[in-house]
Amino acid sequence: MTAKTEGLHHVTAIAGDPQRNIDFYIRGLGLRLVKKTVNFDDPGTYHLYYGDESGTPGSLLTFFPWQGVRSGRVGSGQSTTTAFSVPQGTLGWWQEHFKGIGVASSISRASSEEERLSLRDPDGLQIDLVASSLSDPRNPWDSASVPAQYAVRGQHSSVLTVTDPGPTLETLTQDLGMRLLGESDGRYRLSTHDGEPGTVVDVVADLSAERGLVAGGTVHHIAFRVPDQATQEVWRQELAGRGYSVTAILDRQYFTSIYFREPGGTLFEIATDTPGFDIDEPLLELGRSLKLPPWLEPNREAISSAVAKIELPGENNPAVQAFFK
Repeated sequence: MTAKTEGLHHVTAIAGDPQRNIDFYIRGLGLRLVKKTVNFDDPGTYHLYYGDESGTPGSLLTFFPWQGVRSGRVGSGQSTTTAFSVPQGTLGWWQEHFKGIGVASSISRASSEEERLSLRDPDGLQIDLVASSLSDPRNPWDSASVPAQYAVRGQHSSVLTVTDPGPTLETLTQDLGMRLLGESDGRYRLSTHDGEPGTVVDVVADLSAERGLVAGGTVHHIAFRVPDQATQEVWRQELAGRGYSVTAILDRQYFTSIYFREPGGTLFEIATDTPGFDIDEPLLELGRSLKLPPWLEPNREAISSAVAKIELPGENNPAVQAFFK
């Protein structure tokens, strides 16, 4: 391929109650709500974006929250774990933090270089916090609930579960430009660089895994980074030339996107770094009000009436401080 991804851009998952989702990811995980908009393909529900201060690509986890959504089934053909990077030596603090809000977690060590704290969000989505020996220089969001010295730095990795790893590994290496770093017990680690946080995909081979069902508590798709739309178009043409069914370039307001499904079943997106989340509201006010793209703006009243009413806690809101007392 002429094009090569620089790493992870975002992960999008499906949730149930949007207020519960907001409470967990702002107050529990300490992320910033950087955009409150709607699903452009289904404007009757929100699209909520969480990340660092400015919503930097590689820091983002986003949700389509549907009230009353049925639970999905985690299995093959899915991204089954979303991992975030945190500083070394902080997992004990995080475990106590989650215990204090009634969230069970467990710590494991796969190697001398990497320790993980695993938990599930209120909808059952698997979240890992990874403390790696590889440095992560990204600046955290210094929230009211999680001090900066412990805070999430951004995405660390995504896990893909497949029954046959071969075709998925070929897509990641030949079509996305990733490099296989190693394999252990059917778990393959790939990276766009040398395994730094935000550049990693782990492929897990599970011959007995049931096919996953995308619904509540599961990942809808994972997105990889490209710098701009010109690079994205080159990639789209090359993927189509290799036989993939690739969408047209879609305007997502804060980036543009193409989508295709890798052979193992996971939906992949290629998303641009530009234009970013501050094109329609100031940096200091990100996520405070409902933002709509120009083509949906004429329907604002109907959309506002259709989506659930939610309260977005400000970082200096006393309710946030009281949550942990």
